[in-house]
Amino acid sequence: MKYKKWTLKEKLEILSTSEEIRVVETCRKYSVSTGTFYSWKKKFEHKGEACLKVSYDTKTKEHKASEEENRVLRKLLSDREIELEVQRELLKKKFGTSDPRKI
Repeated sequence: MKYKKWTLKEKLEILSTSEEIRVVETCRKYSVSTGTFYSWKKKFEHKGEACLKVSYDTKTKEHKASEEENRVLRKLLSDREIELEVQRELLKKKFGTSDPRKI
């Protein structure tokens, strides 16, 4: 079964139809699982229509690109830190000092 994204209007229509006919028949008519139906019903009873609104991933292309750039820069920074630590260890072994900045 393919995943379907329901609009607010469709959800409200399904909830109102369930008041006229039984819940199971409504779910079959609209091909909605009873678990999904009761989840919508609970949200609607507690918080109203606002809770049933569809919320998609609204990240812009620029936002996604900046997140990717940030990930790459963090990786480069961590690689550089590892290189510096290796160099410090080599200097310790070469000069026998505990602090390579004292050289």
